[in-house]
Amino acid sequence: MKALMIAGDRSGSGKTSITLAIAALLSKTMAVQTFKVGMDYIDPSYLTGVSGRSCRNLDSYVMGEDQMRLIFNHACAGADLALIEGVRGLYEGAEALDGTGSSASVAACLDIPVVLVINARSITRSAAAIVRGFQAFDPGIRIAGVILNNTAGEKHMRKATTAIEHYCGIPVIGAIPRMPEMELAMRHLGLMPFKEGQENREFQDRIRVVTGTISEHVDLDRLLSVASCTTIREQVNTDLFSKKTAPDIRIGIAYDEAFNFYYADLFDLLPAKGAETVLFSPLRDRLPDADGYIIGGGYPELFLPELERNDGIREEIHDASGKGIPIYAECGGLMYLTDRIILKKGWQGQDRERRHAMCGVFRGSAAIPAKRVVAYVEGTSMPGSPMGKGSFRGHEFHYSDVSLDQNIPFAYTLSRGEGIGEGTDGALVNRTLGSYTHLHPVSSISMFSHFLDCCRDSA
Repeated sequence: MKALMIAGDRSGSGKTSITLAIAALLSKTMAVQTFKVGMDYIDPSYLTGVSGRSCRNLDSYVMGEDQMRLIFNHACAGADLALIEGVRGLYEGAEALDGTGSSASVAACLDIPVVLVINARSITRSAAAIVRGFQAFDPGIRIAGVILNNTAGEKHMRKATTAIEHYCGIPVIGAIPRMPEMELAMRHLGLMPFKEGQENREFQDRIRVVTGTISEHVDLDRLLSVASCTTIREQVNTDLFSKKTAPDIRIGIAYDEAFNFYYADLFDLLPAKGAETVLFSPLRDRLPDADGYIIGGGYPELFLPELERNDGIREEIHDASGKGIPIYAECGGLMYLTDRIILKKGWQGQDRERRHAMCGVFRGSAAIPAKRVVAYVEGTSMPGSPMGKGSFRGHEFHYSDVSLDQNIPFAYTLSRGEGIGEGTDGALVNRTLGSYTHLHPVSSISMFSHFLDCCRDSA
């Protein structure tokens, strides 16, 4: 199997569109397993959609090196190419003097080469200085090639290419012209999720334009020639994803246009831990019979009339929580479990404030917009939580604010991140926990295992 990372010189370099198109094109002739660096849901939804294989996340702040290798090895079974999309600039991480959380740290852990996407707008020879600087910054990172983005014509492309190949000794694999059609559909928390865009003709046309442009301006054969050959190595805990017993509990997972922020590994780990999973839609279904429920993040604020109209499932979720059935909710799921979600005046052109009734598990409300929060989270889960006691690392990513009744206790104490407020997160009512913190199921496997044990106790 070959392996390669596409990383950028900065955020906005164009690496997402480029990686998406490369994955789509190569998937026509080979099995491409995609990965995304960082705790992100939306880019992986695109990479999954175009490759036909579930994209996996790799993050060296949240995960240890053994965990990243485990995820990589498990996902790559049967693949011809592992294609990793980086996050932000190649060396951007959690701290100024530490590469933890960076794309470079993942490339180093897996020992794979990097193709660097350079935003070449208004620069030519200076592009070589940028690449040379990236090479010198960490000689242990193998930068094997360059893709120029936002070039202004043949002369611009030729001058930048000549400089990079002369001064840096690596090939320029592609030069993509400056064109607005290369930009994907955005919204307040980033790209529109792929699942939503599938029914949107304009969205599909944009994907076709991006893919067609890359096919014309990137040499895919040369790209594959700089990828490294790698062998899936045996390691400890390779049985983490293996099913050991027949399922003895059933877990309902909210999954539709409003709630679809899940890491792909969750759908492998739950069955491996003895849980049958059943998907349901808070937009249009009733609550399925289950021993516990997971309600992930997403964009509930875009579907509030539909969520409010489905009062049957809202009442059933409220009743299930009252009976002590374990429920775990993250971010959008937390918002959905409050009394109401408030859309403030001016939000997306609204002429007045609008309020929509939700499940009422947590006394209080969620309001949007609020300060945009994108950050790593680190904390401790207290005893009594359905996620168990212990330390964790995760991520928060929201544009809302939750205000809860002061009598509601919190299960998480944070040493990093904002959470619901004042260094606390994980609102707890009965055996229902709602948090802004997103946990990865591999790095937080003990917490998810504890949740499943709670579901067994309530069965």
